[in-house]
Parts: sequence; structure tokens; C-alpha cells
Amino acid sequence: MKTQHESIFSSKTLTYFLQLAETMSYTQAAQILGITQPALTQQIKKLEKNVGAPLFYSVGKKLHLSDAGYTMLDATHQIYETLNKATDEIQQSTSPDIGEINIGILASIDTGVFFDFVADFYQRHQNIKLTVYSLTRKEIWEGLENNQLDIAIMYLPDENIKNWKTYEAKKIFTESLVFVHQNEKLKKRRKIKLRDTLACPWVGYPTDFYVNTQLREAYRDENLDSPEFAARFTQPNQLLKFSKKTGNYTALPASFITAHEKETGGLYIVTFDPVISFEMSYVYRKGKSEIPRIANFFKEFEQYLVEKDYISRLTDSTLEQ
Repeated sequence: MKTQHESIFSSKTLTYFLQLAETMSYTQAAQILGITQPALTQQIKKLEKNVGAPLFYSVGKKLHLSDAGYTMLDATHQIYETLNKATDEIQQSTSPDIGEINIGILASIDTGVFFDFVADFYQRHQNIKLTVYSLTRKEIWEGLENNQLDIAIMYLPDENIKNWKTYEAKKIFTESLVFVHQNEKLKKRRKIKLRDTLACPWVGYPTDFYVNTQLREAYRDENLDSPEFAARFTQPNQLLKFSKKTGNYTALPASFITAHEKETGGLYIVTFDPVISFEMSYVYRKGKSEIPRIANFFKEFEQYLVEKDYISRLTDSTLEQ
């Protein structure tokens, strides 16, 4: 027979509670969890009965956490934190050449350099299972929070990070955006003010992508409206091709343009003024870098870039495609 604690803190119950606390919608939470709304409602009511207090309350159509709900949310996060810490401590005692490394790469980052390195790393450590995911920012943070990702490769700063206490970051290199256009009136410019980039529709990344967020903030800081976007794509090569065929403006990472220089014929490449820059970085939970196989991964990738810098390797990777 299950004890009261087992009933309250079963993995399924906590998962349901966390999902509802995140979405604040029974309908949306049930869809994400793949269960019916009545089944979710029943589980939450059962949890509330076990703890002896309502965890949620409604005002109109909006759902809110009660004081007891916030207490339960904090306790649930502490439980997962304890489990994650225990997992990391166990992994730290394992062999540097056995185990798994799960890596999440931001979808808008060119994976060429990392793919080449992972293949190279595997040749020396064939008993380590490497899994690489291309993910959105939200998926990356969920993966880190739930300890499903060992390493994230993403851009910083990121406003999604509310609490750095449990995370560490290691810079890979500094990236910047460049303005790509075919406007003959602007062809002599080496730098361009944001106010001079609004005369033509743009092609860009989806609204929730990091680069789009950085652009939006840059225009806001200059007290300007964001550009009008005619189309949006997830991959930089798609933006480049669309811009080339249509004449629409776009902004792309400078590293991508350097690596794809042969594909930029007929286009003008200009630096933004002020510069729009950010850092490509590793992000990982504290303690992860002490796990032998992950420490080796970092050390060998650092040496990989010492032997040939990131931009040169990205260019080589592009030429091999």
C-alpha cells in the first residue's frame, strides 16, 4: 500500500502539477501531457486532497496558484534539484570514456563546426554515446532544468535566464549581426544606422528566435519601430536565398556570411551602427564540468579551436558540404 508521501510525490503527480503551474490552463496542460482534461483535473484534486489545501484558484477564466500552490511549486523544484544533484554526483565517479553526453544546440546556430568535432571526438571515445538536438530556447531551458541536457550551446545574454545560481557558462566566441541588402543607394556604406534599414520589407527568423529578439531590442533602444517582415524562416541559408531572390533586407550572423562568402554575390554586407553582438556560449548546470567525460569534451573542444579558430572551421565545414 502506498504511503501518503508516495501518493503526493509520485513522478506522475508532480509532472502534472508542474505542467499546470507552467501553463495555468487545464486544456493546454492536458494537451501537452497527452491526457484528457478530466483526468488532469482528477489528479490535481487528488493532490489537493492529500496536501489538505487548494493549490489553484480561479478569478474569472484565469487560473492562479494559491499560497499552498506556491509552497508546493517550491518544494517540487527542490525535489528535482536534489535528484539532479544526486544524478550529477553519481556521474562524476564514472569513467571519462563511458556514458552519455546530451547536447542541445540553438536551432539558429550553424551546427557544422560542432558536427565535425563530435565526429572527431567519437573516434577517440567510442564508448561515449553522443546525442545532439537542434532546439528552441524554451526547449533548451526545459532540457537543462530537467537535467535532460548536459550541455547547451546557445547565445547569451538571454532574458529567459531568471536565476543563474544553478548554471555556469563558457564563452565559445563573440558573434555579431550584419545587414544584408541589394539597395544600390546604400552600397558604399560600411556601417548603417538602424533608421536607414526600414525602407524595404525584411526576411527574418521566427519571432521567438534569439536573433529576432536581439534585433527587436536594438530597434527599441533606438526608439524605432521594428522592420516589417514579409517572410520568416528558421535557417540562415533560407534567409540568405530569399533575400537574394527578392531583394528583401535581412540580418545574419557575421560568421555565417564569412563561411558562405561564395553565396553572397550580388549582395552588400554592412555592419550595424551601433554593433549588435552577443556571445555563443556553453551553458550547463553547476557540477557538470566536473563529470570526467564532459570535462574531456570541453578540454578537447577548446584544443580543437586552438588548432584552428571557429570561423576557419566553419568555413571548412561549409566548403565540404
